Amino acid sequence: MNYSFAPLTKNYESSAVRDILAVIQQGNVISFAGGLPAEDIFPIDAVKSAYEKVFASGKGSLQYGATEGFKPLRDAIQEKMERKGIFTNPDKILVTTGSQQTIDLFSRVMLAPGDIVLTEDPTYLAALQVFRSYGASVVAVKGDEHGMNPEDLKAKIEQYKPKFVYVIPTFSNPDGKAWSAERRQQLLKLCYQFDVLVLEDDPYSDIQFHQDEVYHPIASYDKEQTHVLYTSTFSKSVVPALRTGWVTGPAEVLEMMTQAKQMNDLHSSSIDQQALYHLLCDFDLEAHIKLIRSVYYERMTMMKEYLNQVGPGLFSWKEPKGGMFIWVEGPKHIDTTVLLAEAVKKGVAFVPGAQFYVNEPKLNTFRINFSHSTPDKIKLGMDRLVDILTSVPVV
Repeated sequence: MNYSFAPLTKNYESSAVRDILAVIQQGNVISFAGGLPAEDIFPIDAVKSAYEKVFASGKGSLQYGATEGFKPLRDAIQEKMERKGIFTNPDKILVTTGSQQTIDLFSRVMLAPGDIVLTEDPTYLAALQVFRSYGASVVAVKGDEHGMNPEDLKAKIEQYKPKFVYVIPTFSNPDGKAWSAERRQQLLKLCYQFDVLVLEDDPYSDIQFHQDEVYHPIASYDKEQTHVLYTSTFSKSVVPALRTGWVTGPAEVLEMMTQAKQMNDLHSSSIDQQALYHLLCDFDLEAHIKLIRSVYYERMTMMKEYLNQVGPGLFSWKEPKGGMFIWVEGPKHIDTTVLLAEAVKKGVAFVPGAQFYVNEPKLNTFRINFSHSTPDKIKLGMDRLVDILTSVPVV
């Protein structure tokens, strides 16, 4: 049969990371490709207990729920955001099926074919997929380790008149950088000046290695809550299978997103939301986050020490101050997509960097994840990876 799909489906793209995972799962390959949390420290007993409390509360716990989300959970999220300097109320919090759904719902209510979205470069590849799926064009803003370049951002806003700016300012995916406070404030100032919205994606800020450093969300500077949509998730701090995230921001935008969600899935899983609420009440999440930070810092340090064996002048990277990734740049003559094929043959995998760029990819970059693999697997996988990297010819 000749299926007549909707015109927008021509913009759909397969996820490069998930395509890689599908290939490497077929063999004995140690994967540093996915952005997966560490399964060996999942709070299994606490999650199990939380679900038991949901079922013990009666049959009503299995009923449909509100589109906005389970009210006690939204109360708990409000308290969590206040600790980050974002002061809102539960009526301005929408619980979503992961922060990925936030990106989709926001794009659905904001974007028409031909609209412009400004982003960092490189940036989260699944966000790029969503923006393009609605027919938007994505334009990269120049930046450095401190964040977007304010002069280039201003010029791009004036030239393209974007619908919004998408950023991951704290331990970004893929390159792990953390914006300076000055760059965060300059972004918001420009968006106030030109009346442009900001979508601030913040899945990683809890995974901060150095507690003496302070990173305020951009949304915390938006005191009137008129220009910043802030989204985060419990996937990195609890477990990803709960698929529970949230978004807050301007009331008018949230109202439209709520209507879009009603048409999309009615509401996110009410059982999962109730279980998460019980877990937040009875489980010391802050202590668990401290454990995550400690474990991930140890694993990141192990990877860093292996990368140091490659030697200066061939591959370069910056030590991340948090998050889940190390971003590596190699000599300009290599293509890491080709290098990946060799790596998989030798039993290790990473994500080539090209997919994270907007339109001028650096083929000599790649991302490795340090959170998922145990120390034993990191040792074995990094032995293999270092062997491959040191064999790259110098031109």
